[in-house]
Amino acid sequence: MTTNTTPLRIANCSGFYGDRIAGAREMVEGGPIDVLTGDWLAELTMLILAKTRAGGRGGFARTFVTQMEQVMGTCLEKGIKVVSNAGGLDPAGCADAVREVAAKLGLSPRIAYVAGDDLLPRLGELQAAGHPLKNLDTGEDYGSRSAVTANAYLGGWGITHALNEGADIVITGRVTDAAVVVGPSAWKFGWKRDDWDALAGAVVAGHIIECGSQATGGNYSFFQEIPGLEHPGFPIAEMEADGSFVITKHANTGGAVTLGTVTSQLLYEIQGVRYMNPDVVTHFDSIALTQEGPDRVRVSNIRGEPAPSTTKVCINYEGGFRNSMTFCLTGLDIEEKAALVERTFWGKQKGGRDGFAQATTRLVRSDKIDPQTNEEAVALLSFIVKDPDERKVGRAFSNVGTEMALSSYPGMFGTGGPGGSSSYGVYWPTLIPSDLCWSEVVLDGKNTVVENTLVENTLVENTPTTAATRSSVSAADTPNQPAPTSDTWTGAPTTRVAIGRLVGARSGDKGGNANLGVFCRSAEAFTWLDEFLTADRLHGLLTDFAARPIRRYRLPNIWSLNFVIEGLLEEGVAASTRMDGQAKGLGEYFRSRYVDVPASLL
Repeated sequence: MTTNTTPLRIANCSGFYGDRIAGAREMVEGGPIDVLTGDWLAELTMLILAKTRAGGRGGFARTFVTQMEQVMGTCLEKGIKVVSNAGGLDPAGCADAVREVAAKLGLSPRIAYVAGDDLLPRLGELQAAGHPLKNLDTGEDYGSRSAVTANAYLGGWGITHALNEGADIVITGRVTDAAVVVGPSAWKFGWKRDDWDALAGAVVAGHIIECGSQATGGNYSFFQEIPGLEHPGFPIAEMEADGSFVITKHANTGGAVTLGTVTSQLLYEIQGVRYMNPDVVTHFDSIALTQEGPDRVRVSNIRGEPAPSTTKVCINYEGGFRNSMTFCLTGLDIEEKAALVERTFWGKQKGGRDGFAQATTRLVRSDKIDPQTNEEAVALLSFIVKDPDERKVGRAFSNVGTEMALSSYPGMFGTGGPGGSSSYGVYWPTLIPSDLCWSEVVLDGKNTVVENTLVENTLVENTPTTAATRSSVSAADTPNQPAPTSDTWTGAPTTRVAIGRLVGARSGDKGGNANLGVFCRSAEAFTWLDEFLTADRLHGLLTDFAARPIRRYRLPNIWSLNFVIEGLLEEGVAASTRMDGQAKGLGEYFRSRYVDVPASLL
């Protein structure tokens, strides 16, 4: 490992495909940085890019090309490297588009792209070789489904190679969200593939800054404390040679970097305390946070272990077609009105609700007793159907609701007219041996194969780590581990209050599962939360999820708990029938529930 003591300032300018277009210019012109990066690829984005590619518009994020036109000259002038996963399903096409922009500007950057993640042409070969591509959540074999996309989550070493070869801009396909930080960090500091702790630090840094301004106050539970949230700045990770780092932002930008904002982002879309990555397994229970100064949070003490022997693969396939109708029920007798609509609506469908592959009815009681406005008197009754047959869920489905307009419950109206069906995709997560995928780095016409991971030093996933690595991990990572019992709060005076007045939360999607991270802002509050909030207690608070298994994980070092609610999002975001299909609001729903909290903590 190098003795270089100069931090590497890695700036984020995008948290998703659609983030504000000015982000790149703000980061390049707002202060000193060494690397400009961002994240364009959510799991849903791969399906979106497949549709744009099928329409002949290229399978990459075109907003990145626009941003390069805005900042490429300044980046070359200042020596700022650009590392982007905006290549999506077509990193070569994205690289060509950036070259066209460079030529128009009279610039000559060295542009590399990293491919190798696209496994779509190889799925049959993998299955024939004895890899059934079992679903990570259900254990079901992939079988003969027809995939639209299939991409391995590559690590950062292809990026490192491209930078070592002198690339100014590196464009990748599907790499892990953290890879765009791991790659430049390993390049800068000369890390080896078995510098596990340093690599783990870069993974944590990448996880914190990957979602852009979520690390600087965006989507933060205690948003009232964040200044300038109308236009928060993007985060910067100041990486150091040992893998520790400081999260900060440019001066005079909105938002804030605090222990709370960083903790909240650490909890976003994670599962257990062992965070799997093709470069390293990171122990989230080892992380230490320190508020070093205004808008500066130091993250240190991060421990890693050898990378897993398998690599995650995201497959998307067409699930069929869907449609929905929503009836507005107003005023009195809501339950009786809903029952009448259900009997009528399903009774008029050919084959009833059983005539569809999947049929869901959902009554949302948004109405209030003694409403003060018309809107406060309205509840929503939704019907959602899915089926492989487009005709079943098209106008034949929605026209039934229209025909009921003058012959059903009093005050009948809906949220829109009858509509046709739309296709949806199904997300299929699986694993393959790491030595069956690799990075292909193309620079100046030369193609170099870079191994995806250090295979000879790998551990198999979900096996306990040894005492020599971190003895507490296997216990801490056990699903539904009970909280330690304590007499600390027994008999203490309590106040009934929304639990969110004491704790913060961050939630999101993990394929078909949802995660709910809950954090405290004092050690005393965590001792209470750790004892109080078991998986069973959470079931009792979120009663509408009672049929869903919940796994609980402890992160006492950052005063946090993480819960994974299995199957909440059905077959993934694109197929979910929930109103909150990505579980973004799940944390705030939890925070709104009333519980008895020790008065001294409030």
